[in-house]
Amino acid sequence: MIRKPAVSGLFYDSDPEDLKKTIENCFKHELGPGKIPTLAKSKKNQSKDGKIYGAIAPHAGYVYSGPVAAHAYYQLVENGFPETFIILSPNHTGIGTGVSIFNEGSWDTPLGTIKIDEEFSQELIKTSEIIDPDFRAHLKEHSCEVHLPFLQYFSNDFKIVPIVMWMQDITSSEEIAEGIVKVAKSLNTSISIIASTDLTHYAPQEIASKQDDLILDKISKMDEKELLKDIENFNISMCGYGPTIATIKATREFGANKCDILKYATSGNISGDLSSVVGYCSGIFI
Repeated sequence: MIRKPAVSGLFYDSDPEDLKKTIENCFKHELGPGKIPTLAKSKKNQSKDGKIYGAIAPHAGYVYSGPVAAHAYYQLVENGFPETFIILSPNHTGIGTGVSIFNEGSWDTPLGTIKIDEEFSQELIKTSEIIDPDFRAHLKEHSCEVHLPFLQYFSNDFKIVPIVMWMQDITSSEEIAEGIVKVAKSLNTSISIIASTDLTHYAPQEIASKQDDLILDKISKMDEKELLKDIENFNISMCGYGPTIATIKATREFGANKCDILKYATSGNISGDLSSVVGYCSGIFI
């Protein structure tokens, strides 16, 4: 099955050349890293020193979150691409099963086609009792799709395993993480995990910043249990906490001991409207 773009022309440009220019502008933006990275030669077996086990990045329209997202992509590019990116995303549409994987075929964007890592996906389905093959959940979901052009700008020589999570409880998140670790080790596949999430939604800038400070502190410490407590106690509207928890758990098993928060900003920093903002962050698990 070929998954066609669902949000090109909405979240990012539909014209390939315009899209490339937009991505370049995200890197060069005053809220971005300031320059375009150079793709390092990928290494199947990277040493622990300097290895990036995963990343966290936002999934809003590029005009709002692209410069913040560019910080994570900059590091992923400079580190060198793995064979496969595991992209963990929240389910915004409500369509599909509790945890849905797109396990066969490919994804198209204006920058080309990316193959699904079908072997990894099938083994993950066998390993986990909660991950179901379900294409429906992915057809209109934007939270995985928006990451792909940022990677494709540099290369299409990688595969993906897209997973969307409607169930984001800590037990489900940890089970997903355990499955990813087990399959990656059994197949000897080099992977990097991307947690797709925005932070506080539609709050005044001052409130959003305070809430997001709590979130970023727990993510940086890779403390998934305290992260979930803060979300519940302060009713924080972080949409991808499940993918974040799963990424913390999985990358810790691979050897990560912290998340380096690279950039935080809100939609208000772009639009100038601070009355109702969405928070965005980029980070890498190392």
